[in-house]
Amino acid sequence: MDISFLDRCRSGVVELAPSESVVTEYDHAHMLTYARLLDAERDGHKWSVVAVEVLDLNVSVDGEGARRCWQSHLERAHWLVREGFAT
Repeated sequence: MDISFLDRCRSGVVELAPSESVVTEYDHAHMLTYARLLDAERDGHKWSVVAVEVLDLNVSVDGEGARRCWQSHLERAHWLVREGFAT
């Protein structure tokens, strides 16, 4: 799978957020990123702008890959709020 949307990414995010049913080291390292994603969603920002500004993704190279990356991290952020911290 092409992950060129991560080229030169400085945020340290990976292609897809973790899917484990426990809070991971990756989650701990990206708490601020998750919070920023939730804030951006609450404020109604367009996904592609958030992908660039928060996740530091190159959406012009692979928009679908960048969208999957953004979506998986946003879903993980929601999971952390709903369930992750309760485990």
